[in-house]
Amino acid sequence: MIMKTIAEYSAEIESALRSIEYPGGKLSGLYQPIEYALSAGGKRIRPVLVLMGADAFGDCAAKGMKAALGIETFHNFTLLHDDVMDKSDIRRGRPTVHKKYNENTAILSGDTMLTLATKYVAEVEDDKLRRVLDTFNDMALRVYEGQQLDMDFETASEISLDDYLEMIEGKTGSLLGAAVKIGALIGGASDKDADLMYEYGVMTGLAFQIQDDWLDTFGDATTFGKPIGGDINNVKKTYLYVAAMAEGSKDVEALKSAYQIPAGDVRVKAVTRIYEKLGMNEKCRKAVGHYSAKALKALNATSLSEEKKESFRKLAEKLIGRKK
Repeated sequence: MIMKTIAEYSAEIESALRSIEYPGGKLSGLYQPIEYALSAGGKRIRPVLVLMGADAFGDCAAKGMKAALGIETFHNFTLLHDDVMDKSDIRRGRPTVHKKYNENTAILSGDTMLTLATKYVAEVEDDKLRRVLDTFNDMALRVYEGQQLDMDFETASEISLDDYLEMIEGKTGSLLGAAVKIGALIGGASDKDADLMYEYGVMTGLAFQIQDDWLDTFGDATTFGKPIGGDINNVKKTYLYVAAMAEGSKDVEALKSAYQIPAGDVRVKAVTRIYEKLGMNEKCRKAVGHYSAKALKALNATSLSEEKKESFRKLAEKLIGRKK
């Protein structure tokens, strides 16, 4: 079977999301925010990975659709709660759920999304249920652990690169890994192949996040879709920041001083100049290449045909080579 394009899988996800019917009437206050959150668009890469995994190992994307919806609902649940914790007012160009409604609604609707996600993921064949749910629940814990580390980093004076990588592996990598592994399990993959696909997803996720960090500083605002330097102005401890601090050179003190400049273009330019001097641009690119290579190594070790491997290579290239 020839696998579909990423765009075709994404269109199927969008159609399935729009077809979900939520309770109305007296319960609309609970479910309208969920519908609102899921209608905001996005890359839909995580549910696409579920469908691709199911097709690659069993030609059965249709059997993976419910799990794909579950993964996308879970992902958006984490974004909804993250926005409350971060006090973010805008998500994908629209008011966040807690801003459009209120914080209590966002928390309760988010809780409901988590339960809906679990119900969707559990709608698999009985002989695959245990492995699929174990993968989903293990992933959920990794995401929460990653979020805790991220919150701890906000007040930490020093963070090692290993600590940072552990954090993004939890918040970003584990969800991509679980998505494609769940799809592979639904498709009937062996445990070995399913684990290799998980590794492919995790490593792709690490490369994806480091690329995202790079784009926020060195990207083009026109194509990136949001102002450059947001992480710098928010003093977010990105890969660039942590790697720069790990240099231990005199420029680190200059970097600390640059972050004392009031938030705005002057701070962004000052910090970016120091990043350039320390070679953070190239360091990020090398890190992205390193984790991309590890993702492809895991993919190449699977029993998939070259044609099917190529579909996953294209997806990784799309994620990692993106400019927005």
